[in-house]
Amino acid sequence: MGCRPGYKWVPGEARRAAEVGLRPRLEALRELIALSRSRLDGTVLDEAGRVLEAADERYRLSGEHTVVALAGATGSGKSSLFNALVGAPCSEAGARRPTTAEPVACVWSGGRPGAEGLLRRLGVPVHRRHTPAQGSPELAGLVLLDLPDHDSSAVENREQVDRLLKLVDAVIWVVDPEKYADAVLHERYLRPLAGYAEVTFVVLNQVDRLPGDAADQVVDDLRRLLDEDGLALGEHGEPGAAVLALSAATGEGVAELREALGQFVAERGAADRRLTADVDTAAERLRTAYVADSRVGLTERAREEFDDRLAEAVGAAAIGRAAERDWLRHAARACGSPWSRLRSRRKARRARRRGTTAMTGGGGLGAGPGAVRIAAPRTGVGAGPAGAGPDGSGQGGSGSDESGRMRSGRTRSGRGRSGDEAAGAVPVRSVAAGSVRGGDGRAAARPVVEQAVRTVAGAAALGLPVPWAQAVREAAGRGAEGLPEALDAVAAEAEEALRHGPDARPRWWTVAAAVQGLLFILQVVGVLWLLGAVTGVTDAAEWLSGVLPAVVGSVGGPVLTWLCGLVARGPARRYGQEAERRLRGAAAGCGRARVLEPVAAELLRYREVRERYAVASGV
Repeated sequence: MGCRPGYKWVPGEARRAAEVGLRPRLEALRELIALSRSRLDGTVLDEAGRVLEAADERYRLSGEHTVVALAGATGSGKSSLFNALVGAPCSEAGARRPTTAEPVACVWSGGRPGAEGLLRRLGVPVHRRHTPAQGSPELAGLVLLDLPDHDSSAVENREQVDRLLKLVDAVIWVVDPEKYADAVLHERYLRPLAGYAEVTFVVLNQVDRLPGDAADQVVDDLRRLLDEDGLALGEHGEPGAAVLALSAATGEGVAELREALGQFVAERGAADRRLTADVDTAAERLRTAYVADSRVGLTERAREEFDDRLAEAVGAAAIGRAAERDWLRHAARACGSPWSRLRSRRKARRARRRGTTAMTGGGGLGAGPGAVRIAAPRTGVGAGPAGAGPDGSGQGGSGSDESGRMRSGRTRSGRGRSGDEAAGAVPVRSVAAGSVRGGDGRAAARPVVEQAVRTVAGAAALGLPVPWAQAVREAAGRGAEGLPEALDAVAAEAEEALRHGPDARPRWWTVAAAVQGLLFILQVVGVLWLLGAVTGVTDAAEWLSGVLPAVVGSVGGPVLTWLCGLVARGPARRYGQEAERRLRGAAAGCGRARVLEPVAAELLRYREVRERYAVASGV
């Protein structure tokens, strides 16, 4: 029985549709690669890219044919088995190294065109292409290859085997009783290709050389080795590799292999199963780059802690306390006695003559550990202890807190301005713990801000695969580059907003001022009456008439001031809290725009690629 060399291509190549589920996985893998190019190293995605290229190329070619390769070691008898299946000596057989130097192909076309493109893709020389002498309709659509020896002494032969094993739809591994346990076969091929069990046949050849039931023992041992390799075996109707025993020399078992191949080819699903295994392998190799160790995302607690750190950086709490003291000072000026306002003006004049103001930590607007911008009180902001009411003693411009004491004067020049501003003094800038100020005047609590960014980036990256965790940290780092300066600007805006004190004067300030004026008049009238009685201008017996208004005026003023201080505590506290809230909100918005939003964008991209990976991996 002879062979007809030179199988020719027949026009009208047919295409086949992929099995349900494979094409969506391929598209998901394609999108996964596109989304990951800027995040992952190209070498990590190369394997997946090759799988897509192989799938595209295979689907462009005939889906009516199944490419099956015979692979084995020197002397295993794969060429003899090839000839037995073909029914003619188309492939040279022998035990010398190497016997098969080029792949040999035989095509059972069954009237189906399109095999020529497959053979060109495989690189089978034209003179090595054959068709069987007889039709063999049960194998219609089969393209059978005889590969060079995988243990060939010629390096180019081994390389050719490795190349073709990546292109064929299925493989028949031919082993013999002497080398079925060969370490090279199992470690280099069967174990790495364990995921391709559904497109794998393992054939024990030369069983005619084994006496009695030795063939069964060898097959059982072969099955044990395959199981250790992780290669699933098709038993009891389950999908997996088929294990057969035969003798190409005597023909024993060849008919069973031919029948199994006929059923395998008739299903026309080998190419899909091979590509599915390729996608599974590529997805498993990408697993560490896409599967997180735990639930990922930025928790609400992490966001709140980040906002708290930024509020600390801009000194929101200190500005709130300073605003509260400022409100109390304005209340003291509005509700205080004329004598206290006179003393404030005198102190303002002295401060103007000195050209400076005295300040220690804690009294200025924005003071506080880690403050981005620390300033002496402007526009009357920052003097007077929190909760201290106007006392009419002229000390309404002084105040203290936990860290120190600051004093400032008052002046009548310009209503609503503090003594130091009226005196033309330059606001004093101090650097709190952790603050950094360059020679160009820019201020930023860089240690506090940098720590806040590192903390929130670490929380967002927790559990992420290494490439995506790095991308999250880089996004946070880029956003943090100008964050200290932006926070400094936010603090300056807060200072400017508080420059002129409360926007609206409570009505009770006006009433208290009017009563203070009345008490002052009573005090002056009483004193003048007493002076008149002493000097004889008035009847000396009527001095008691002057004592009453003098006492009422002198005592009523301080009492009214004290009462106004009690009443002012609540509104002052609310005013300070509102100032702190506004500054906290402004700082949080700055951090959100520069850091949290870029981090959220990276997390969203990761979720997108994670969803694509889930589809690509078939989960």
